[in-house]
Amino acid sequence: MGHIWSVYVRETFPPTARFHASDVPDMSGKVVLVTGANSGIGKETARVLLSKNAKVYVACRDKAKGEAAIRDLKESTGKEAHFLQLNLANLKSIKVSGEEFLQREPALHVLFNNAGVMTPPIEMLTEDGYDLQFGTNVLGHFYFTKIVMPALLAGAAQSPDGTARIVNTSSNAHWFGSLDYNTFKDSPARKQKTAMALYAQSKLGNVLFAAEVARRYGNQGIVSTALNPGGIKTELSRYYDSFSKMIGNLVFHDVSFGVLTQLYAGTTAEGANLNGKYLVPWARVGYTHPDAQDPQQASELWNWLEDQVKDI
Repeated sequence: MGHIWSVYVRETFPPTARFHASDVPDMSGKVVLVTGANSGIGKETARVLLSKNAKVYVACRDKAKGEAAIRDLKESTGKEAHFLQLNLANLKSIKVSGEEFLQREPALHVLFNNAGVMTPPIEMLTEDGYDLQFGTNVLGHFYFTKIVMPALLAGAAQSPDGTARIVNTSSNAHWFGSLDYNTFKDSPARKQKTAMALYAQSKLGNVLFAAEVARRYGNQGIVSTALNPGGIKTELSRYYDSFSKMIGNLVFHDVSFGVLTQLYAGTTAEGANLNGKYLVPWARVGYTHPDAQDPQQASELWNWLEDQVKDI
């Protein structure tokens, strides 16, 4: 446990950044989709990418919030982002959203699986009856990625470096997680878990999913990474208690830092060589809990995820 806490502290107070948003290369001709881009790290990621001439899709559940974000982004960058309605807590609507995107764009060059929910009240579930955190953070992103994979493969085929990137936002909380399949849907076992334990489980799921994508699609030009964006002041902490919010305000970093690691993975020439890697603040390759390195766990999780969406 001491080792885990040392990792936690080191990633909360990382070394000075050597990569900056200004280092993102020109993204002209690139199509990028950011889930949860109406606020926080996702919105700032979209802002930087627009300023670098990418065609950016803001994907989020709430149309009004998404359109408000697009207006703000236009004001700050002079560039127009595109809205895609995406409710990661509803599998049928994910299918509709993914298919709509495929009709709009034949190729996708970077997918930022950035959206997430953290420590909501335990009674909150997805519309399909899954734990809200696992259902949104893992299952929802898995299904959306599965649907838009043809566009990602097309993006890899047309890119000069032969890659398309999938960047999955995890957390150092994954160090405290373990997969309990009895808690992925609502159950007595799930109700005995704390919201933070369920969050940690979902973040471990993000890392395992990213690693399995890397194994299954790496030879087709897909570069899949997972990362800890750092302790960042965002709306993700909306369910924190007042004490935790106070501590967060003292030690967490501005959102401009939170985008660095995922922009590095998703846009740079160096990022093309990161398939299967886990990144830590700020834009450094790190290491995961041993469970997150287990191909058998990743394969079993993938099979479970496939089974959930096979009849949608």
